[in-house]
Amino acid sequence: MPNIRAALFVLALAVTTPLCATETVFPPGSRVGLAPLKDMEPSKRFTGFENPAKGAAITLIEMPREAYQSLASNLTAESLKAQGFALKSRETLKIGDAEAILLSGEQAGLPIRKWLLVAADPSMTAFVVAQALRMGDADSYTDEEMREALKSVAFRAPLTIENQMGALPFRLGALAGFRPVRTMAGNSLLLTDGPRDVIAAVEQPMLIVAKSVEAGPGSDKRDAFARSALASNELVRDLVVERAQGFRQGGADWHEIVARGQHAASGQPVVVMQTIRFAPDSYVRILGVASVETRDAVLRRFRAVADALTIEEGRP
Repeated sequence: MPNIRAALFVLALAVTTPLCATETVFPPGSRVGLAPLKDMEPSKRFTGFENPAKGAAITLIEMPREAYQSLASNLTAESLKAQGFALKSRETLKIGDAEAILLSGEQAGLPIRKWLLVAADPSMTAFVVAQALRMGDADSYTDEEMREALKSVAFRAPLTIENQMGALPFRLGALAGFRPVRTMAGNSLLLTDGPRDVIAAVEQPMLIVAKSVEAGPGSDKRDAFARSALASNELVRDLVVERAQGFRQGGADWHEIVARGQHAASGQPVVVMQTIRFAPDSYVRILGVASVETRDAVLRRFRAVADALTIEEGRP
């Protein structure tokens, strides 16, 4: 979960083309699925499908329904260019009863082609990101193949939060009074304390737990890594670190930072706690944000969730 972002996506479209599998496949815990391309398998690293031999992947990201208009407006040629994405085409379409936008282009300076699909039904928004390597004179998958796969995007009825959490690569032994809201990207969980599922400011504390898909840094670089991860978050600005320390607990290495700052959207003063648990081939990052008025009580609760965390062995 480095760089926690508002991340992102219900309908079914029968696919008869031989370019894709004949059935819609839903990754574990995901409401979004599609008919994956030939030789693509469900990923063990993220929510989606991949073919490492061809350098190809399709990532499925779920977001609230209201995210659709924001994404549709903000995914412009200019904004994408700032992220190194050279937009080649953009079209508005209907997939079943869902409104959708399909974009395609290339990653600047790299032999990578990319496709973005944003689709929404009345209850949610799906953001689907696909990429494939250019392999000499032959592409790993053609533009037509990838576009057909993305247009097969399908939604299923809401899963219980218990089912969503059961598919995560970690377990929370204590919730400390927080309420699980939803999972994200197959490796992250959003929790809060209050009635709102969408938190506009800091009217409710927010806690995000996410497992990486890659190994963390060596022990001598973890402090710098943790500080950089916190500084790069988009929830809080003008951060002032109050304490930062590494420690050993439960047979694992940890790093924790407590800082204060301003909520990026509302400007309200907040307290932030970031706790990272390092494992041999991965790490779990826990980021909590709350109003300064609740500081003492909420920091203890953030830490209680972190202390009861366990990583599922053999899970991505």
